[in-house]
Amino acid sequence: MSDLFNPTEEHKVLREMVRSFAEREVAPQAEHHDREERFNIELFKKLGELGLLGVTAPEQFGGSGMDATAAVIAHEELAAADPGFCLAYLAHSMLFVNNLAVNGNDDQRSRYLPGACSGELIGGMCMSEPNAGTDVLGMGSVARRDGEDYILNGQKMWITNGAVSEGELGDVFLVYAREEGGERAVSLFLVEKGMKGFSLGQKITGKLGMRASTTAELVFEDVRVPAANLVGKPGSAVRSMMRNLAIERVTLAAMSVGIARRSVEIMNRYGAERVAFGEPINRFGQIQRHIAESYAEYMAGRSYLYKTAADLSLDAFGSRADSDGVKLYCSTMGKNVADRAIQVLGGYGYVAEYDVERLWRDAKLLEIGGGTNEAHQKNITRDLSKIERLL
Repeated sequence: MSDLFNPTEEHKVLREMVRSFAEREVAPQAEHHDREERFNIELFKKLGELGLLGVTAPEQFGGSGMDATAAVIAHEELAAADPGFCLAYLAHSMLFVNNLAVNGNDDQRSRYLPGACSGELIGGMCMSEPNAGTDVLGMGSVARRDGEDYILNGQKMWITNGAVSEGELGDVFLVYAREEGGERAVSLFLVEKGMKGFSLGQKITGKLGMRASTTAELVFEDVRVPAANLVGKPGSAVRSMMRNLAIERVTLAAMSVGIARRSVEIMNRYGAERVAFGEPINRFGQIQRHIAESYAEYMAGRSYLYKTAADLSLDAFGSRADSDGVKLYCSTMGKNVADRAIQVLGGYGYVAEYDVERLWRDAKLLEIGGGTNEAHQKNITRDLSKIERLL
């Protein structure tokens, strides 16, 4: 029987490499960078040396040319060590690099992907706005054609990697904006730090979780963007947006699976070591229920995740019912497993030393970011209404 989680030798080697790196270098710095609300740029760039920043990008542009399963492996392993750091990785490798690799032209790929894959450039994607989140077609950012350029105006909110430090923008972003005069015509643009009128509105602090990734508001005031930076055809970005949302949601689900795995490991070890009333606490039914149900739910989510990844082609839409469904299930599963881990550890689970309080805080975002659970429920129900029988 083939290994669902490591379908090829290449996938197995990738997992071993990423897990070793995550345990050796990512986990030890996690609590400090969470407390400081600081993005570890130096460590992030090491991911480029490992070939992870362009894990799905074509080799000719500096990437590793791997598939959705490889992306899931990388996100599961990094999130088990530090979900906040992993979120910055996802915004760069999936929302910018993979998005441009699939939807850009060769000139754009040649200009931006080698630097993004090496870590020289730090990228992100701009979709959400102060007054438009789930309703992406309600965005207010507008692009107007002006000769050989577009003039871009608007604000973007909740942008991961929008700021790489207190007052410094990330390097390059894929920005969605409506075509002036086109209600549903959305275009996608490459916008670089240094373009006049492009600025950092605010670095958002005081987040519940994912504090090791930076979140920012970005402002576009009459930004002149060369027409050569238009990704795809004018007004055609909704399809590329929806296509990239599939891999985004699958890798976000992978982060939830990584959180769940780490939480199960911590409560399992603690349950065997902690003694109460003369016995290890894992001899008591209440604790057994927390550990056993968490393991079963983790394995169910992990299996769903890798089955969905195996069926997902990066240049196709895939099954929205499953890319939404796996994130819907795994996001809540990861949060619940982390919650049980805190309960098993009691007071120790409530402090930073044992990691589970941070995992629990980080897990909550995954029910919101990349599509809320309510949006997934709507999408899945809509798609299922079109079929009578499940295969």
